[in-house]
Amino acid sequence: MKQALINMLTMQHNMNTRVHENWVEQHFEWYRAAWIECGELLDHYGYKWWKKQQPDMEQVWLEIIDIWHFGMSALFVEGKSIEQIAGEIAEDLAGHQPSGLGLREATESLALHALQSRSFSPARFRDLMLAAGMEFAELYTAYVGKNVLNFFRQDHGYKEGTYVKNWLGREDNEHLVELVAPLDKDADDFAEQVYQALESRYREVQPSGQ
Repeated sequence: MKQALINMLTMQHNMNTRVHENWVEQHFEWYRAAWIECGELLDHYGYKWWKKQQPDMEQVWLEIIDIWHFGMSALFVEGKSIEQIAGEIAEDLAGHQPSGLGLREATESLALHALQSRSFSPARFRDLMLAAGMEFAELYTAYVGKNVLNFFRQDHGYKEGTYVKNWLGREDNEHLVELVAPLDKDADDFAEQVYQALESRYREVQPSGQ
């Protein structure tokens, strides 16, 4: 688990560096982005007792991955190495006793902690994963896929506002789920495979090269 955490933290650091070279020193409010994503997760899962709603678990999982992006980022501080952060997360998870909360309650617990502490709790995030039926291996696979998508977006004009997020009536997140499914998640070049699959699909739906 620790090596997987190191891999994900490294990928997140590389992504954040694309946005701002000295991002750790900027003290961005990553906790705020995390709790807002919690609200988006509940939209996909459903919370309105006054109308019929069907949970969209694929989108719930994608929101969990987004929360993990922001959560890991919130754990970076000046002077602390990626290996140290990975060790602290692994220790936190190892000593955690699952709360058994339902998905809505686990989401609210994570959001409440973020708001009160202005930080991120890996243990509460683990409760959310369990409530959603997500194992650590699945978190890792999904995270790598979404991290690659974020790089892909940056490479294709996301920051400049020229990237087209909706392809043929579906968000790129949805295409990502479809494209990752047949790939070998254990392959050394898994991330590269994901990027190439996105590139091929994007070229098909954006023939003008946008």
